[in-house]
Amino acid sequence: MWEKKKRERVVAEITVAHLSEFAKVLGRSLSYEESVSFLNEEGRAYEMWKHMMHAGEEYIQSKLPRPRTSVLNRNVCAQARVSPAATPAPMIN
Repeated sequence: MWEKKKRERVVAEITVAHLSEFAKVLGRSLSYEESVSFLNEEGRAYEMWKHMMHAGEEYIQSKLPRPRTSVLNRNVCAQARVSPAATPAPMIN
């Protein structure tokens, strides 16, 4: 069982050791130098960071409770989605 702690942030990282393990899964071996080089070529480290942040944001959005909306509020939102062309013009007598 995980120990519960009050956290103010979550930090994730991919280390050279992780990269070496990932390479082994793919049937390849990487030296320390090759792993460091891989992470630092062509902005890969920054690209990985952006992917990790995006994944974290998607996870948070999927887990946050949605605000409840009233029936009236849903009706107003539904009416706002109707295009003006689809709304009949008022009849003038």
